[in-house]
Amino acid sequence: MQTRKKYIFLTFLASWLLLFFFGGDKLRRFAFFSGRKAEARRNWPRWTDRSLLKSFADPEELQSDGDPSLPSPRARRAAWLSVYKNSRCRMETCFDFSRCEKHGFKVFTYPRERDQPLSESYSKILTSIERSRYYTPNPEEACLFILSIDTLDRDHLSGQYVRNVDEKIRGFPLWNGGRNHLIFNLYSGTWPNYTEDLGFDIGQAILAKASFYTEHFRPGFDISIPLFSKDHPQRGGERGWLYQDSIRLQKKYLLVFKGKRYLTGIGSSTRNALHHIHNGKDIVSLTTCKHGKDWEKHKDTRCDKDNVDYEKFDYQELLHNSTFCIVPRGRRLGSFRFLEALQAACIPVLLSDGWELPFAEAIDWGKAAVVGNERLLLQIPSAVRCIHPERVLAFQQQTQVLWDAYFSSVDKIVHTTLEIIKDRLLPHRSRSRFLWNTLPGGLLALPGFSTHLGDFPFYYLQHGSSPSKKFTALIRAVSPSSSLSQPILRLIQAVSASQYCAQILVLWSCEKPPPPSGKWPQTTVPLTIIQGRRKLSDRFFPYTAIQTDAVLSLDEHTSLLTSEVDFAFVVWRSFPERIVGFPTQSHFWDAEQQRWGYTSKWTNELSIVLTAAAFYHRYYHSLFTEYLPAGLRELVDGLAACEDILMNVLVAAVTKLPPIKVTQRKPHKETVPQQVKGMAGAADGRRFSQRQDCLNQLADWFGYMPLVSSQLRLDPVLFKDQVSVLRKKYPRLEKP
Repeated sequence: MQTRKKYIFLTFLASWLLLFFFGGDKLRRFAFFSGRKAEARRNWPRWTDRSLLKSFADPEELQSDGDPSLPSPRARRAAWLSVYKNSRCRMETCFDFSRCEKHGFKVFTYPRERDQPLSESYSKILTSIERSRYYTPNPEEACLFILSIDTLDRDHLSGQYVRNVDEKIRGFPLWNGGRNHLIFNLYSGTWPNYTEDLGFDIGQAILAKASFYTEHFRPGFDISIPLFSKDHPQRGGERGWLYQDSIRLQKKYLLVFKGKRYLTGIGSSTRNALHHIHNGKDIVSLTTCKHGKDWEKHKDTRCDKDNVDYEKFDYQELLHNSTFCIVPRGRRLGSFRFLEALQAACIPVLLSDGWELPFAEAIDWGKAAVVGNERLLLQIPSAVRCIHPERVLAFQQQTQVLWDAYFSSVDKIVHTTLEIIKDRLLPHRSRSRFLWNTLPGGLLALPGFSTHLGDFPFYYLQHGSSPSKKFTALIRAVSPSSSLSQPILRLIQAVSASQYCAQILVLWSCEKPPPPSGKWPQTTVPLTIIQGRRKLSDRFFPYTAIQTDAVLSLDEHTSLLTSEVDFAFVVWRSFPERIVGFPTQSHFWDAEQQRWGYTSKWTNELSIVLTAAAFYHRYYHSLFTEYLPAGLRELVDGLAACEDILMNVLVAAVTKLPPIKVTQRKPHKETVPQQVKGMAGAADGRRFSQRQDCLNQLADWFGYMPLVSSQLRLDPVLFKDQVSVLRKKYPRLEKP
């Protein structure tokens, strides 16, 4: 027993010794510092000590966390869940993909009710959809549905607020709990908190909303759109303010802001602090209290001076002459200022915490905007000063890319929204972020054509590649005779003799069947006959037989030499995104008639290369057929000789560049098809009039005139120089 007690005592003693040697020092230090911390806490000034903090802030303000007008995150979340019960929706759980399998991505808009008023902005949205290639009047074919009820303004104090939306949508047989529906919204909530309450349950519908809070945004399902005014153009839109010949790295102002200063309520804390960064030199930050009915009731000591300074500067002049533009939040997260800054190439400096930026799923805003923090406003001037001039220029250029591609019109905003949803349906064939953020933009890079950059005419330089070294000749035959005419036989022989020709396709657009194979000339390249539908737009259909990058479009009566074809193809390989050809026309603005004019006179100006003899990339066949709405193709089929104008307008709208004319030995004489020759004995005049009408209708549809004029013609080296013919690569071009 004694031995057992002895061992217990020794074990207990050894445990104390180990604790002392290995843990005692830490225990002593912990006790020492705990005493010091307690002493420090006792000696630190209290936040409510008026004698120390009286001149800096009110004690009640210090004890509150942030803007007292802001609802707490819990309150915002509760308000959100009360309306958006399907907050966990994803495309896989709340969208019926099977509706899109049979007819593709088609959009149906509900019939408009006569007694239901629509705002100007919502009318533009519906019009954009109904005149697009996505639209279908048949709900059975639809993949996506758009309400005819105006849901843009959900501020119940607004005159455009539509009441009883819940009751109305429940009565729609197609509603189905919101499944496969898209709802647009610009304004949500009301004074004083401006929560995201829409006033009705959206169910399982996709929400395309401006001023979207990130915490409420359902990634991969909802879409954040920009806030735009009712005056935003339906289509076309104004171009950006940054021109190639007016790039200035050093502008008069570095950083500017001019706008309202909210004296109370949500958003007031950010705008009230903007005066701190104003230096009156390269940083101009101006605010005014003069807005609202009772601003004088709340005005402070700064208001009078701020109002005077505010009138000294012009807002447009500041946008034009500043490198960076502050875009703070307003009552809601977004503001019109965001799009205004993009258009002006004034790099947006965003001060709107928690804002899900427009189309952030596709657009890389890190290349076009500076995202700041509202609480770190005073660091903004030093932060933008540190940005290297080369990066500043890259930012400015990217603002113009994004403005022109996605934001300059309501059409582009709506179509971008729809294309993002369409990409989600087939993620393996969706556009890469490179395509979305590089000219000409995602809307003009069709993933149905290809997802490989080297297949498009725009990215050869970035991709480090070049177009294929062969071309396909596409000859359109419209003569009613079943026998082959001499011009088409000579044309086939001349084209097939080209060292770059891969194959010849003859598009037979006659009533009578084509001659048998034995009647066609023998060629060194494959010759294939394609039966057309006798429509003018057939020549730009994306035929699977066309495997080369280059297409040489020809009319049956075109007269060309093999040397002319070879030289034109060599030129095209240097400019694969443009139309390169022989016969040219031009357009002009007729001030007296107040419309666009069309002329075929020989002048130094050219803006159209007729596709009777022209090279272009085969991608434009897909763009012509799949990108343009059916209404435009029907216009082309109804007007004689309008299809080549539309192709030129389309390519100019994509590239913002003019076509290129190359050397031609003999002037091109335009022939009138047999179908037109018998019309009232005035075929030529009628054809010219139809071309002019076509040009004006296309300008109206695009919202602007895309054609670009040029005075450039490319000739071979030593062309018509007084040197030996042996030194010239294309001597036959100079023979009379």
